[in-house]
Amino acid sequence: MPDNNNYPINVGSEVGTLKRLLVHSPDSGIGKVVPSKAQDWLFEDIVHLDTIRRGEYDYYTKLLLYFLDPEKIQGKIAAIDAPSGNREFYKPCHEGFHNSDKVVELQAMLAEILEMAELKLRLVASVCALEVLPYHMQDTMMQLPAADLAKVFISGTLNEREMIFAPIPNFIFTRDIGIVINNYLLLNKPAKQARTREALLAKYIFFNHPWFAALQNNIIELPEVHQHFLNPRENEDRRVTLEGGDVMVVHPQHVLIGVSERTSLEAANQAVKILFEKKVVSKVTVVQIPAKRDYMHIDTVFTQVKRNVWVMLGQFAKAHSSHAGPDAIEEHLNIINQNKERTRIIQFTAANLAAPIRFETLEDLLHDITCNDYGFAEPPTIILSGNNEFPYDAREQWTDSCNLLALKEGVVLGYDRNDKTAEAFKHKGFHVVGAKELLDQFEAGTTNPNNIQDTLILMPSAELSRARGGFHCMSMPLLRQPI
Repeated sequence: MPDNNNYPINVGSEVGTLKRLLVHSPDSGIGKVVPSKAQDWLFEDIVHLDTIRRGEYDYYTKLLLYFLDPEKIQGKIAAIDAPSGNREFYKPCHEGFHNSDKVVELQAMLAEILEMAELKLRLVASVCALEVLPYHMQDTMMQLPAADLAKVFISGTLNEREMIFAPIPNFIFTRDIGIVINNYLLLNKPAKQARTREALLAKYIFFNHPWFAALQNNIIELPEVHQHFLNPRENEDRRVTLEGGDVMVVHPQHVLIGVSERTSLEAANQAVKILFEKKVVSKVTVVQIPAKRDYMHIDTVFTQVKRNVWVMLGQFAKAHSSHAGPDAIEEHLNIINQNKERTRIIQFTAANLAAPIRFETLEDLLHDITCNDYGFAEPPTIILSGNNEFPYDAREQWTDSCNLLALKEGVVLGYDRNDKTAEAFKHKGFHVVGAKELLDQFEAGTTNPNNIQDTLILMPSAELSRARGGFHCMSMPLLRQPI
């Protein structure tokens, strides 16, 4: 295992140059999701595994390596992706795996902690209890090599034919298992039963892998309310549930926490208190959005592109125009009215908890961050989903037009299917380029990742977008360069 002293962990923004992140590439369990269980397992549809790997996620891996760890990939793409090439490059725990210490694979980390005999025993017992497996299955699992056991825990598959429990297909959305805030780590508490095993595995990794040894006193677990187990089932607002898509580190001293379909008001309350008590940040803004599947987390309705540039769903702006007919206008007005009733934004500061600030709209909050946190004199640039044209604004938000990952300030990854949003980026002066074209330029040496500025990189998305998560969801930054 690596020496943790060589691997600092610190995130103070959403847009500082990305230096290290946690990912999980699509595993065989995703290929076993059946239609009748897809939504129970929080996938919107079944996906074709080979396409999601070779035709889509592999591009993500290659681009991440080129930006974060170019020695692992430079000049090798043609050989790796040839029909007779080595597919093991993309598969964790295989001999030919890239094993980057900058584009870090969760499954590989899990396999490494399972090499510890005592920890292996504890985790096997925990998973067997959680999944209510027969007692003898503990012995079966204990006989497996660590790499094989890690795969079983994630895919649910004991061998190619025998599934012993459900897969956890949402493990590819590593953002949700935890968030690094400066040099602290806030663990999630999933709202849905389907993600319980994810949280368990993540907790074992964060508390036991050497990389996180220096963070042991800085790992935050949100407590449940006192005697929560006595609360009646209908008292859902007292549950403590939090997922990483509802946490944004927009500035070293400012964190946003969403209250949404997946993150409860009680969790936001607990997080605000703990972040101030531990002096992690000096400002926390709670952003309540409608608890709808359409939105899910706050990072499905807005993300940061630069310190003074954001992408956002127009329905959360102060005002937006429609280029469609009267029916579309009426629909927009109804949605605006609903959001006015259900979208609330309140900002707390550690120095003056008794006098929080309220914002009328999300756009007002983004203005506050841009001007007050980062010192810009001019209001922020807001790029609107679907170029704010009905019905493309809603259609493209559904396929994660607002869920972008910044590789560095102004350089973001998004889905190629969101055509109107790409047009909106062009109108604001951004270059738009396809992932394959950009990788070809990198390999030819005609373009260097260090020189790219103000660019939206479009990633293949026919299958990945069916899972209802973009590249912001598919990343857990561990280290960003301060800005």
